[in-house]
Amino acid sequence: MSSLLTAKHRAAIRSRMEWMADYVSRVALSPDLTLWPVALLIGIAVGYAVIGFRLSISGLQTLFYGADDLMLHSTAAALPWYVVLVIPVLGGLAVGLLLTRLTPDSKARAVADVMRSAALQGGRVDRVPGIASALASLITLSTGGSTGREGPAIHLGAVMASWVSDRLRASAITGRDILGCAVAAAVSASFNAPLAGALFALEVVLRHYALHAFGPIVVAGVAATVVSRIHLGDVTEFTLPGHTVEFYWELPAFVLLGLLCGLVAVVMVRTIFFAETVGDRVQAALRLPDWARPAVAGLALGMLAMAAPHIIGVGYETTSLALTEAIPFWLAVAYAVIKVAAVAITLAGRMGGGVFSPALMLGALTGSAFGEVAIDIFPSVSGSQGLYALTGMGAMAGAVLGAPISSTLIVFELTGDWQAAIAVMIAVPLASVVAARLGTRSFFLMQLAQGGLHLAAGPQGYLKKTLTVGHLMRPRGAENGAPDGACWELHAQNVSLRQGDTLERALPMFERLKGPFLPVMAPPARRGEDPELIGALFQVDALRAYARTLEEELREEHS
Repeated sequence: MSSLLTAKHRAAIRSRMEWMADYVSRVALSPDLTLWPVALLIGIAVGYAVIGFRLSISGLQTLFYGADDLMLHSTAAALPWYVVLVIPVLGGLAVGLLLTRLTPDSKARAVADVMRSAALQGGRVDRVPGIASALASLITLSTGGSTGREGPAIHLGAVMASWVSDRLRASAITGRDILGCAVAAAVSASFNAPLAGALFALEVVLRHYALHAFGPIVVAGVAATVVSRIHLGDVTEFTLPGHTVEFYWELPAFVLLGLLCGLVAVVMVRTIFFAETVGDRVQAALRLPDWARPAVAGLALGMLAMAAPHIIGVGYETTSLALTEAIPFWLAVAYAVIKVAAVAITLAGRMGGGVFSPALMLGALTGSAFGEVAIDIFPSVSGSQGLYALTGMGAMAGAVLGAPISSTLIVFELTGDWQAAIAVMIAVPLASVVAARLGTRSFFLMQLAQGGLHLAAGPQGYLKKTLTVGHLMRPRGAENGAPDGACWELHAQNVSLRQGDTLERALPMFERLKGPFLPVMAPPARRGEDPELIGALFQVDALRAYARTLEEELREEHS
């Protein structure tokens, strides 16, 4: 009898889930309250997941170093040198073994992969590599890795959103909205910043501000923030001393600071990619297995940390010191240089983590150093050094992340200081423009471009990757298909496609060929035999599908 009741209960739950999935999918583009309950639940769930992630990092840091990130640097400075050296190596070894076993490429996932899933995969990410990446980042940040916790938190939220989308059988549009809710919740809970969390999801991940997405994303961000404040308190991450604001006289200084932060952001991003290239070459030259690469990076980090423990972990202690004017000029410059090197080593070593917090720390150090110089030159018309550090945080984050709007807001929400609005709003866009003009529009966009996905070009560029030849071709022998003779003739000229090719390859071929169709071939059954002709892709079908996909994308963005 109990098993029968259990079966009935499961059937009822399954029926209710199927009804909800159909209902959510039917009204995906409707700017009503349909997705809001789902967004509320996602916000709460992701909020608790991020809190657990954050507390786990703090607990492990305390276990290994004797303090969490708020006092990590000063505590690590008093530890024996061999402890500071060995902990990152052991952490790197654990990360390498974990990622080699649970991911196909031994690499940790982060924000760029979430952006890829929004553009090409209907808001879905691979779950097992995603969970493995979160664990790898947890180990990295707990054992001396010099990255941020927000990127892994965002990807962890994306894994949860993917599970929900699959359970609801959500369409691609709805899946992206659910993904945006999870991203907003992750950023909001990480920083206690609901405004920045919602705008980061729209600005960076979804890359539009459609009404149907805005409401649920805000609900999820607020829900995650409430969860964070209940358990961690309603306090800002950083506390600033009182400062004077002489905006009218200081505006040129903030312009110069914005330009400087743009240049430093370019150096940081390019250093990371350069280190990745060097790491690949060193690994190939030494024939290191993938699992050993993070351990080697950990050794390099441990050696750096012996001289400068300020590079360990997220870096909130050093950021706070810069904001409170406690770091002199040359020390701030030295910490900034070492921090860039440490972040590059950590990411090139494939140890996991994000660039959000490192950008904030580097910006605070740059702003603090710049402010000290400005105050020494013009003491009678300058404000405080902390104000320059605060402005540098926003400018650096906006240029590195390619997110000027959410970076501006996150500075205010992290510090609770809205007096500095004019200074930050001047420096952030200037830094972003400088970085973009120098080819560094966003760290995440550059990561995707290296993998062949150019999101910066707009949907007309990357949507071609979503349309495969196999789904659009006319099969061989169809009444409206292509003649076999003409297809074989084109194949003899090395002009043909495979089923798995996309319109990204097919459309340029049509431009060169100036013909109505391209043959589609299957690999030969046996080596040495000719490939099999299975159909043809007509240009009119390809263009029609491409236009329809673009229309759906525009309808999503403007609904």
